[in-house]
Amino acid sequence: MSSTSALAGYYRFHAGIYDATRWSFLFGRNSLLKTALAMHETHRVLEIGCGTGHNLRTMCQHHSSAHFTGIDLSAAMLEKAWRNLRRHAGRVRLIHQSYDHPLSATGDKFDLVICSYALSMFNPGWEQAIDCACKDLAPGGLFALVDFHHTNSTAFRRWMEHNHVRMEGHLREHLTATFQPLVNRTTKAYGGLWEYLTFIGRARM
Repeated sequence: MSSTSALAGYYRFHAGIYDATRWSFLFGRNSLLKTALAMHETHRVLEIGCGTGHNLRTMCQHHSSAHFTGIDLSAAMLEKAWRNLRRHAGRVRLIHQSYDHPLSATGDKFDLVICSYALSMFNPGWEQAIDCACKDLAPGGLFALVDFHHTNSTAFRRWMEHNHVRMEGHLREHLTATFQPLVNRTTKAYGGLWEYLTFIGRARM
């Protein structure tokens, strides 16, 4: 089974319980959205790995004039996202596919590309997704990410790998090589059991 198929199967099982269970792990999401949206005038937003639409719904509620695109490889997660975003349907487009090529090749570029706890599960494919995001940004646009970063616990790392998450601090170097950092920090969770990364940057010229 390919890694993409395995991940899609994982979320087919977890889609129904995702929002009820992941709040205890997915720290910093709302703070990232608030900070990124305040830093740059935003009319078009792309979320990579939009899942159940939690972030898209939050952004829709606070930015009534913006339009949003969400992309995810899990049909089950997108089905739930459609239900969560029904009242905003006129401003939201959801795409069922892997993020392995820029969407702007057939449309407009984006003022903001968001990625929340998704890239650490793109194994392989995380470097390609970062490069695609850079190409999808309009001039001056922002890339904003919050994601698992690192753990010193071998047992916890293995448990996260079982859940398709890589926690080896591998995202940061490619992010800083691709984007000029405006926010670039790690924060400890659960007394230092793991760290999560918050990153906001503009494409390097």
